[in-house]
Amino acid sequence: MIKQTGQSRINYRILLTAALDCTIYLLRQGLHFRGHDESETSSNKGNYVELLQFLADHDEKVCADVFENALGNLKYITPKIQKDLVNSCAAKTMDAIISDMDNAFFSILVNESRDVSIREQIAVVLRYVNKKGQVIERFVGVQYVFDTTSSKLKEEIEQLISSTNLSMSRLRGHRYDDASNMKGKLNGLKTQILREYP
Repeated sequence: MIKQTGQSRINYRILLTAALDCTIYLLRQGLHFRGHDESETSSNKGNYVELLQFLADHDEKVCADVFENALGNLKYITPKIQKDLVNSCAAKTMDAIISDMDNAFFSILVNESRDVSIREQIAVVLRYVNKKGQVIERFVGVQYVFDTTSSKLKEEIEQLISSTNLSMSRLRGHRYDDASNMKGKLNGLKTQILREYP
């Protein structure tokens, strides 16, 4: 019983490592994960599943633990699992950025736009000076917003910044696009942020 549990743990680790290797590779290359048809009979199941199959074809240990050889239904190929792996990588990347910042002051660049589904979104970029004295810009994320009033945008930015474990009190500069709700002199986003974080 103890041997079987230990072997199951090893097999699980091999499968998880292979899945993460595929995820990291696709993220670094900027490639999409999913295919139009990921069924067993498809000739192209999408980059993620095909890359995992490639690993299985070239590594006996991986082959012994993926797809039909996986424990139960633990295959790590569902869209939800792929999203979870990507979100884990995003969190680790954000941790690395915050660590590189070393509690430095930062500025933000905010751009509002619409995506193809006509949803409003804001993209936020951090700019800071690292330990070596270099000015670094890092994309923090996209926040979908349903209300584009300046006060709601301010809340969304504060939420995005706090989710990265940064403090708005370290904010020393900000730049926005030219939308009126961003730059309005009386109650625009820029004015509201300056009012609260002078």
